[in-house]
Amino acid sequence: MRNWCCVAIYALLIMEWIEKRKMNLSHVDYAIQLDLIAKTKGVAAAEDFFNGLPPSAKVHSTYGSLLNCYCKELMSDKALALFQKMDEMNFLTASLPFNNLMSLHMGLGQPERVPALVYEMKQRNIKPCSFTYNIWMQSYGFLNDLEAVERVLSEIEKDDKDNCEWTTYTNLATIYLKAGHFEKAESALKRVEAKMGFQNREAYHFLISIYGGTSNLSEVNRVWKSMKSSFRVIPNLSYLVMLQALAKLKDVEGIAKCFKEWESSCQNYDMRLANVAIRAYLEQDMYEEAESIFDDALKRTKGPFFKAREMFMVFFLKIHQLNSALDHMKAAFSVPEYEWQPREETVSAFFNHFCEEKNIDGAEKFCKILKHINSLDSSAYSLLLKTYIAADRLAPEMRKRLEEDNIEMSDELESLLERVSPK
Repeated sequence: MRNWCCVAIYALLIMEWIEKRKMNLSHVDYAIQLDLIAKTKGVAAAEDFFNGLPPSAKVHSTYGSLLNCYCKELMSDKALALFQKMDEMNFLTASLPFNNLMSLHMGLGQPERVPALVYEMKQRNIKPCSFTYNIWMQSYGFLNDLEAVERVLSEIEKDDKDNCEWTTYTNLATIYLKAGHFEKAESALKRVEAKMGFQNREAYHFLISIYGGTSNLSEVNRVWKSMKSSFRVIPNLSYLVMLQALAKLKDVEGIAKCFKEWESSCQNYDMRLANVAIRAYLEQDMYEEAESIFDDALKRTKGPFFKAREMFMVFFLKIHQLNSALDHMKAAFSVPEYEWQPREETVSAFFNHFCEEKNIDGAEKFCKILKHINSLDSSAYSLLLKTYIAADRLAPEMRKRLEEDNIEMSDELESLLERVSPK
């Protein structure tokens, strides 16, 4: 994500340099610039840019770019209002604006609204593209209507073969996987292989991930072997996909082999791969193997190491080694160029330990740490109160503390407060 932001910033700087040189920009250039502004400066800045465009530049491409920004940020009211305005200006002539709205509805958990948009496209004689078909299938998948998913597939195969791509079948396989229909998912993957072509790295990644989801280790290994024979160079991303699949299958021997192969040949050490291996080993209580990978990573890359350290924190708390967990926490805080914020899983692990040990002092000290880094919220207070309850202790000043820290009250928090407040 950080790399993508850097690319967007550089691209925007180039666009702004071109504009300052009074070089002519096309409508498409303006649309791209608007999108880059949204990515780097936010939607409000993109709106200001759009409003400042000359009337001649406010065409379907720039309107469409702004609509895409609203939909990505799930800004439903603004997206729907702009879509209506685009309709009034006769800008709804292709599938893209409809696809944006479909993505918005899926992001908002409204899959039932997607089929109506497809129907509206057909009423307007706007031809669906492969993305339209894929998200239409996904909407039925979220609604657990597999018969409807298969009807859409039949329509593509019968009436629109040009849009029946390998992604159609990876999409179908993912839907079957989520529904627990592993045989159908694997059948769809065979059709992916028939359509994907020989050197399609992205398709190989999907195959490995979905076969991992169906718990089919032999197929994961077969596809991996096929992929390695198709490309002279295997990048970090491909090794990451393979390691994630092996971790899902709890194949620690396969992880060790794959990780060693990558580590011995990689040009750029990628901490994401180390994190996958570390998590897999710690989940199997293989601490020494996890520690060995982490120690090597400390020598080969500058990090960041927060995810790995949090995994070790959770592991040590599980085996009741608080001091070791705190050592990793201190190390996480010691990196000046990053402001570390612990994940919810890590916060819960600490409080669960304090609760089991009935250690109120430890829980209170941990709360002070969270407050210092602006991570003390209602969830953390709920966990603190559960520690008081486990220790059979009252907390007479707790309500006042909540008010002072501007903690939003929830039903759970109110109920816990009642149990620790003096009668």
